[in-house]
Amino acid sequence: MDSKLKRAPGLYLTGFMGSGKSTIARVVADRLGWDFIDLDAEIENAQHETIAQIFAQLGEPEFRRIEAQALKSVVRKVECGIPAVVALGGGTFAQPANAALLDDHGISIWLDCSIEAIQSRIEDTSTRPLARDPESFRQLYESRREAYSHAHYRIDADCDVDRAVQSILDLPIWK
Repeated sequence: MDSKLKRAPGLYLTGFMGSGKSTIARVVADRLGWDFIDLDAEIENAQHETIAQIFAQLGEPEFRRIEAQALKSVVRKVECGIPAVVALGGGTFAQPANAALLDDHGISIWLDCSIEAIQSRIEDTSTRPLARDPESFRQLYESRREAYSHAHYRIDADCDVDRAVQSILDLPIWK
């Protein structure tokens, strides 16, 4: 197993909204016998509000502050030796401080998905505040790809869940 994973057994899935982070992370965690953590769900549980409500009431900068604190809490659990597969929010890894934190505390994997596949997966934009305007959505997608490319590994996520999961389990980090 990769020395980073031995020291901090955290696998962090990043990628744009609709790329399958939560679905794939849940299956990978189940296959490994590790905990599954959805960062957005952690935030919603702690704040007693949905991500959309937090965005609407507090704005994106405050949401990003809350998100960074939630991520630090998750990383602390992993550092204590609790192996976890973590589904990050779509913008989590795009924040340089978050990416730097994860670089030293586990393995990050970018679930790379085409904009066409993402658009076909996202039907209800009411729960995704940043997906409501199609042109802004496309611009955000393009702007985040650079940040995602700094993940330790890239997996093609245009495929079905089982194939994406197998691609993660076939990475050299497990040898």
